[in-house]
Amino acid sequence: MLSLLLPVMLAVQAMAVMEVEVPEQPVVVLHGREAILNCSFSHAGPFNLSDLSVFWQLTDTKRNVHAYWEGHDQLADQAERFANRTSLFPGQLGLGNASLLLKRVVVADEASYTCFVRVQDYGSAALTLQVAAPYSKPVVTLQSESDLRPGDEVALTCTAYGGFPEAGVIWQDGGGHNLTENITTSVVANEEGLFTMTSVLTVILEPNSTYSCRLINPLLGEEGYAFVTITGQNIAFPPVALWVTVGLAVCLLVLLIALAAVCRRKIKESCEEARREAEEAKELEEEESKTAMTPLKS
Repeated sequence: MLSLLLPVMLAVQAMAVMEVEVPEQPVVVLHGREAILNCSFSHAGPFNLSDLSVFWQLTDTKRNVHAYWEGHDQLADQAERFANRTSLFPGQLGLGNASLLLKRVVVADEASYTCFVRVQDYGSAALTLQVAAPYSKPVVTLQSESDLRPGDEVALTCTAYGGFPEAGVIWQDGGGHNLTENITTSVVANEEGLFTMTSVLTVILEPNSTYSCRLINPLLGEEGYAFVTITGQNIAFPPVALWVTVGLAVCLLVLLIALAAVCRRKIKESCEEARREAEEAKELEEEESKTAMTPLKS
């Protein structure tokens, strides 16, 4: 029985897998900075560095990022874009630290990386690197700042550049109402892979209105904020509305003048009627007085 179990036990021992640990959460690093891709391993006992092999690869493409065996770096097969940008921590290898230092991180470095470690046993684990870059302060501009008229449909443009990844955009009016349903957002990458974001909000123009644009970087949690206020001084009344206003004002003036004339005539007529009534009353009084003074005949 023992003779049957021994080969099986030896096979299991030969297939033993070393425990390799990497961060479960993505590693977030700023564009242009250094990233440390942590990778640690455990071994049952002391070992010589000449027996240690460490390989870092891109998980998807299997391209070599960094390699170490026989006591020193082996970079002959390293992908060209990682040249002179990677290193291990030699003083930490004997302590089970196979972490990779990646310098001058760029957007193209965002990927999944696999850490392979072998002494006598072997093991591997993969982690994700995410690249982030803060956007510039957004700027809000109003399409055609002259000859604006109430009721016109105008476009407000919010622009920010130099960021990564794509940011969320929230538009609001002065009352805090979300206007995001009425926007169109475009993203253009430069040669470094960093984004310029342009968001356009279309609104019906009203005087004394405020509109704000807020950018949120999903990795950095940072917000950029800008707003524009449209005042009555920036808005010109259309010619039709102007003539209508002038016409109404003239009509109102004519009406007031006519009303004043009618009132004046009515007052004058009332005064003349009162004077005639006073004269008639005076004449009647004089006649009655004369009649009273005439002696009666016998």
